[in-house]
Amino acid sequence: MNENPLISEHPASQQNQESVTSIQSSRRRFLRAAAAVAVVSATDRLRAAPTLYPPNVLILTTDQQFADAMSCRIGSLFLHTPNMDRLAARSVVFRRAYSANPLCMPSRASMVTGRYPVTTGIETNGRATLDAARFPSLGTVFARQGYATAYFGKWHLPYPIQAKDAHGFDEMHADEVFTNHDRNLDTRTAAEAAQFLATKRSRPFLAWVSFLNPHNICEWARGESLPQGPIGPAPAAVACPPLRANHEPQNNEPDIMTLMRRSYQKNPMFPVGNFDDAKWRQYQWAYYRLIEKVDTQVGVVLQALHDNHLEENTIVVFAADHGDCQGAHRWNQKTVFYEESARVPFLVSYPGVVRIGVSDHLVNTGIDLMPTLCSLAGIERPVDGDGISLMKAATRASARDPRTYIVASNDMDQGGSVDGTVPHAKGRMVRSKRHKYCVYDRGEHRESLVDLENDPGEMVNLAGDPKHHKILQQHRQMLAEWCAAFDTKWPQANG
Repeated sequence: MNENPLISEHPASQQNQESVTSIQSSRRRFLRAAAAVAVVSATDRLRAAPTLYPPNVLILTTDQQFADAMSCRIGSLFLHTPNMDRLAARSVVFRRAYSANPLCMPSRASMVTGRYPVTTGIETNGRATLDAARFPSLGTVFARQGYATAYFGKWHLPYPIQAKDAHGFDEMHADEVFTNHDRNLDTRTAAEAAQFLATKRSRPFLAWVSFLNPHNICEWARGESLPQGPIGPAPAAVACPPLRANHEPQNNEPDIMTLMRRSYQKNPMFPVGNFDDAKWRQYQWAYYRLIEKVDTQVGVVLQALHDNHLEENTIVVFAADHGDCQGAHRWNQKTVFYEESARVPFLVSYPGVVRIGVSDHLVNTGIDLMPTLCSLAGIERPVDGDGISLMKAATRASARDPRTYIVASNDMDQGGSVDGTVPHAKGRMVRSKRHKYCVYDRGEHRESLVDLENDPGEMVNLAGDPKHHKILQQHRQMLAEWCAAFDTKWPQANG
């Protein structure tokens, strides 16, 4: 396995050929196993502790960024992200990190609570409020341990922005307007975060810096002005990145996916049904420009961390709430389970503690962020969390992945009318070491199975192939076990 995150290569070509096994079949056994992984012994904690303790925590998130959309992953021919690259060069890079639900609100609610979207009940976008006593936020967890807490940028979280007692952030510099039409939001977010980092304080801090871009690709596709400012006209297609290798629909895709593609493309929010190849290439060009814009603001915050001599004692996490399909299988935006939509960047840096390199551990960023930060900071995590700590994976190159699979969910409810009705479907995704299995709650042919080692573009659905029936059954069983623990209302729709 390549241990240098700055070598550009397609991560899906590196999947280990490991056998698929099953894990515990009840919530109690799930949580017991998770707790066992999350606990760090006193000896390990002392070994990992830096000179200064406890550490600060800086979380940097972008909106709608695919895991590989950095120049350290795909090279700099079409995209240049020097600040993300420099952070990757001093981090452990989790290459198999997935959104809990590839949509803004469900994913963010999961990241801030450490709970699955099916547990929080937030599975679509919109305005929602969680019970802060039942679902304490990351801000609350760290504030109770004496941390100074602050939040900057796009909010879209399930707590009233004015209710400090609910979300736990002492300082609030957030924008709760869902349309996010502040042209200076990302610039202002970076500047305010930099000012926070320059302020001397006697307590450790947890700061969440939430950028909006490259989310403006949604407006670009609709031909609208970009809320975060223009990027200039797209060049001719010949000067743009090539079409994605998986631009065409999946062979034998579940019939609901064919219907939902038609439905979404009939909604003015997703007006890509008439895009030709040239337009899709220009879409990719625009997406990369928006990532470069937000990379500049990431650099402002990281420079402030450096200038104020905070790097050595600060845990830095870089992540995104979900990705963007960029024309994969003729989809734009998010929501679906294809890699471009569901797999996200997840970098963790902590000098002297976290190793530099890559990890192929399976990660659900929604449920794993909180326990990982708690372990690295040496504080107790909420007892009801759904995820596991990635501390061992982050600190030991030889650490065994305790998981054989992860699960994500979605709720496709943003489509337009097709034949007089608006279709609506929910899905569940199982990502094992080598395969991805998806199943939906409606349609005649509801399942897909892809071999990500041999088919990283997810072009061939193997669910109906008799040669893969055993693997299909194994993944059905994985989902059944997970549902018994977390999602008992999910209909077991096989075939």
